[in-house]
Amino acid sequence: MTTPSGEPRLLAISDLHAAHADNRAIVESLRPGTDGDWLLVAGDVGEISTDIEWALTLLADRFATVVWVPGNHELWTHPSDPLTLRGRFRYEHLVSMCRGLGVVTPEDPYPVWRGAGGPVTVVPLFLLYDYSFHAPGTSTKEESLRVAHEAGVVCTDEYMLHPDPYETRDAWCAARVEETEKRLAALDPDLPTLLVSHWPLVREPTDVMYYPEFAQWCGTTRTADWHTAYRALASVYGHLHIPRRTAYDGVPFVEVSVGYPREWRGRGGPRPALREILPALAGESR
Repeated sequence: MTTPSGEPRLLAISDLHAAHADNRAIVESLRPGTDGDWLLVAGDVGEISTDIEWALTLLADRFATVVWVPGNHELWTHPSDPLTLRGRFRYEHLVSMCRGLGVVTPEDPYPVWRGAGGPVTVVPLFLLYDYSFHAPGTSTKEESLRVAHEAGVVCTDEYMLHPDPYETRDAWCAARVEETEKRLAALDPDLPTLLVSHWPLVREPTDVMYYPEFAQWCGTTRTADWHTAYRALASVYGHLHIPRRTAYDGVPFVEVSVGYPREWRGRGGPRPALREILPALAGESR
C-alpha cells in the first residue's frame, strides 16, 4: 500500500467495532505501506476498554503516528466492561491509555503532517452532539426526542453514554466546543487544517440516513462553519456508517467508517480498508 513514489501517506479509518470477529480480522489486516505512514482513527474502535486498548496497541506498533478521536461507543459504560468509569472520567482514562501507547488524542498538541500534501495541522476533535440536528418537522430538543421515541429510533447513548460530571450530554458538548474553539483560534494561520472528528461537522451528511430522526445524535450546528473558518483542507469523520465523499463550500468531507459486518457485507465490493487522505486530497480546497 504505497503511493507511486513510495512516499508516506496519511490514511484514515473509523467505526472498527472490534468486538465483532469479522471486524477484528479487519483491524488485524491494517498495515502501512511505508514506515512513515500516519493513521487517523475517527472513533468507535469498540465499546469495551480491553478491545479499544488491543486495537490501538496493534495500530500504534505498525504506523509511524496514530491519531485517535473518541466516538460514542468508546464513551459507553457497558455492563460487560471491567472499566466502570463514566463520562468525562472514562474519556480521561482513555486519553491516558493512548498517551501510554504513543497515540495522539484531542488533548495533545496538534501534530503537523509534513509529508506529501503538507504541511497541514492535523486537528483531532472531541465534540459530542447537542441534539441541534433536530428531527424533521421539529424545532426543539424536547420535541425532536419525543418524535424519535415515538418512531422507535433512539440511540443507545441515551442509556450507556453518561455525561458525568455534566448534567447532560449537550452540556458536555457545549463545554467541548467552547474549549476547542479557543485552541483552533490559536493555530498558525498560515497552515491549513485537517479536521478529524467522529461526528460530522455539518448536518448535510445525515440527510441520506434511512432514519432521519437519528440525526440529533450526530453532531452540533455550532460547528457548521468550522471547515471554512479554520482553513480545512478536508474534514474526516465516521459515525454514520455511510462511507463516502462529499464536499461543502469546496472542502472535501470524507466518511471513513467500516461499520458492522452486516453493513459492509451488504454493500458488496471488497472488504473495508484504509482510505488515503493525503496526498490524495492535496490542493483540492486550497
